[in-house]
Amino acid sequence: MSYSNFKNLTVSFLEGVGGYFLFFKDTVSWTFRPPFDIKNIIAQMLELGYKSLPVTTVTLFFTGMVMAYQLGRAMDALMSGSSIFIGSAVTIAMFRELCPVITALLLAGRVGSSIAAEIGTMKVTEQIDALRTLSADPIQYLSVPRFIACLVMTPMITVITDLVGVMGGAFIAYFKLSITLEKYISNILDYIRLSDFLSGLAKSVFFGVEIAVISCYQGFMTRGGAEGVGRSTIQAVVKSSMAILISDYFLTYLINFFE
Repeated sequence: MSYSNFKNLTVSFLEGVGGYFLFFKDTVSWTFRPPFDIKNIIAQMLELGYKSLPVTTVTLFFTGMVMAYQLGRAMDALMSGSSIFIGSAVTIAMFRELCPVITALLLAGRVGSSIAAEIGTMKVTEQIDALRTLSADPIQYLSVPRFIACLVMTPMITVITDLVGVMGGAFIAYFKLSITLEKYISNILDYIRLSDFLSGLAKSVFFGVEIAVISCYQGFMTRGGAEGVGRSTIQAVVKSSMAILISDYFLTYLINFFE
């Protein structure tokens, strides 16, 4: 790669990152300005949160089952009877990493694509320009409700999937590893810490912000009719997923550093 091409790619990348940060700044500033469209915010919470529960809970329940099954077999292979500690092992893994990350990835696929497609369609059909002619700011009307909905509902769904994932582990512990529910819960209470739960919850807040900002921005940047809407939708899902996985490492490092 020539120096000129490398320079152009670097400049393009920095311009893209700068665009996201400026859009994030504008969204946050409009969040605290009246009028507050409470009805629209609640509608977005139901659409982005409540309707995402089936796919997230089913996925994380079976993820908890797989974790318990695989860890239980590995622990017993290393030391017979050590699978008695499966409750704390599954819970720490689900609370700290699996539930926040997998839930966010599922929401990026379902919610992020929906946001980008909806706003992108409005952009190519000039509905956003119509909002400006009516003296309504598009960011306040379109981005803020979705931003608040993702910011609030992503942690709430993560809490639910935490519980569901642990239940999935308990199911396998009881039926496959012959560990009673009492022993499973007792092991969790003995070894789990509040920080294990809060660290995953803190991550989910950042993931919710990333999904909302990236998806809304891609919607506003849509060009080229129906093909452009499809392209923006794909980019919203891919970029949101990448941002979640990349930021997860740095958030994990920071959380472990301050613990």
